[in-house]
Amino acid sequence: MRAPRPGRSGGFTYLSLIILLAIIGLVTASALKLGSVIQRSRAENELLDIGAAFSDALKSYADATPSGQPPQPPSLKELLKDPRFPGTRRHLRKLFVDPITGKAEWGIQYLGDKVGVLAVYSLSDAKPVKVGNFPSRFIGFDGKSHISDWKFSMSLAGAAPSEMTGPAPRVTAPVPGLQPVAPPPSPAAPPPPVEAPVTPPQEPEAPPTPEEPATPEPPPIPQE
Repeated sequence: MRAPRPGRSGGFTYLSLIILLAIIGLVTASALKLGSVIQRSRAENELLDIGAAFSDALKSYADATPSGQPPQPPSLKELLKDPRFPGTRRHLRKLFVDPITGKAEWGIQYLGDKVGVLAVYSLSDAKPVKVGNFPSRFIGFDGKSHISDWKFSMSLAGAAPSEMTGPAPRVTAPVPGLQPVAPPPSPAAPPPPVEAPVTPPQEPEAPPTPEEPATPEPPPIPQE
């Protein structure tokens, strides 16, 4: 019996090792890509929260505007401390860091020639992971191609009103061991009164017409 060559088994082992390393590399790359997508998704959700704070601050500034003054702040600094009032009045507690770019720099959409701030947005031109199923206040962000297209304006301030306008219905939980008691039956409604048939009044008969007396014929004239 011929003994197997040692070089052939070594070749198969080397090939198996290469295939195993390739599989490990693919799995590692997929895991890194998935982790990057998850991290980006969290950053986008944080950006939505920060954008909501900017929208609420712009609305708060506009609502507190004295008569005769523009309702838009000249810059974001006026949201941190409103100079229109003698005391310290804040509409935004701090200037947030953009979770996408990692910098405290924001794009600003002005009214006219940098007269007032209309909206705030991220400076990132990356394609967003989230392209749908936004909260009701950000419904206009569906299908946007870039994160910088998410404009946080005063019109997005506040949450959508709840669909339930009245108080929540009261629900009573059943008590174990007790049989539910059926409510007493409601009394039957009395039958409607039967109306007697109404006989229409009969018209009186007209009196008979009296017959006219017959006119007597003239007597015949005698002939001579």
